Amino acid sequence: MRRRSVLLAAGAAAAISVSAPPAHAAPAPRPLVIGHRGAAGWRPEHTAASYAFAVETGADWIEPDLVPTRDHHLVVRHENEISGTTDVARRPEFAGRRTTKTVDGRALTGWFTEDFTLAELKTLWAVERLPLVRDRNTVFDGRQRVLTFREVVALARRLSRRHGRTVTVFPETKHPTYFRSIGLPLEPVLADAIRRDRLGPRECVVQSFEPSSLLRMADERLGVPLWQALGTRGGPYGHEMTYADMTTPAGLRAIAAYAQWIGPDKSSLVPPSTLLADAHAAGLKVGAYTFRAENRYLPAELRRGSDPNGFGDAFAEYARHFEQGVDAVVTDFPDLAAIARDATRCGPAVGPRPKG
Repeated sequence: MRRRSVLLAAGAAAAISVSAPPAHAAPAPRPLVIGHRGAAGWRPEHTAASYAFAVETGADWIEPDLVPTRDHHLVVRHENEISGTTDVARRPEFAGRRTTKTVDGRALTGWFTEDFTLAELKTLWAVERLPLVRDRNTVFDGRQRVLTFREVVALARRLSRRHGRTVTVFPETKHPTYFRSIGLPLEPVLADAIRRDRLGPRECVVQSFEPSSLLRMADERLGVPLWQALGTRGGPYGHEMTYADMTTPAGLRAIAAYAQWIGPDKSSLVPPSTLLADAHAAGLKVGAYTFRAENRYLPAELRRGSDPNGFGDAFAEYARHFEQGVDAVVTDFPDLAAIARDATRCGPAVGPRPKG
């Protein structure tokens, strides 16, 4: 396929500098706030409570990570290994499901969604993934069930009606090469769900770290935007190019042939990096990830006090990126991001507009 050839060829291209827009250019649209797995800083991730709190406090989009069940339903978990996000390890009836697998070249031991039916997963309770960092969230352990992707879509539509604005779902295909290798491909099931629920470009944006997954979604001709997520080291699993290749001007132009967004780690945009300007020059929007409030996740100069889990100056970090011109921020704390955005001189909102 021509698009795949273009993408692979771009990896060898040399970087060139692209100048920033002139000072008199029109102000950029107001950046989006994307709730990372909902409002993961305040509620256990990927739960209905997390998504609802994200929207209530200012998120424009909500992000579900997608993994399959044994009977090929898409459920919402950060990883297919679920011992850290559910109570499965404490369930004696599932003790025999504990196993070791190699996922994307890495050996993992635990319980995996692809070994459970949807009905079995629905008996599990969600728990806080980072209890030592976010002890406050453990009060919600055992209060929410595992969701399917279609349940998140239905929730987003209810929240849209409640708040009088479109809430966009932002699904990520997790480990798509691995799941294709075991006969549980994500893309056709996701495409079918998008069609059945009649999700358009205002309601859905699909993301992946693997270009091959996005190219498959592009082939489905769904009419929804695609977001190429970018790591900081190595390259996408199963691909020859590196992330460094993909962030050259030539690599960005290749991405623009199939996607409308890139999602780099926030550290990749810190000057003297020209990635933001280069991406905009290629016609791509840029959404930076992942913004958090705890000291351990902030630049050293923005940390406050000696507790790594205490809050630092998260507002200053948001302000830096908003003033730089990012089109979106992916955050565990959408409430803080929305406050910071309101305090920063930004234009009208990017993406879906309020209904009516």
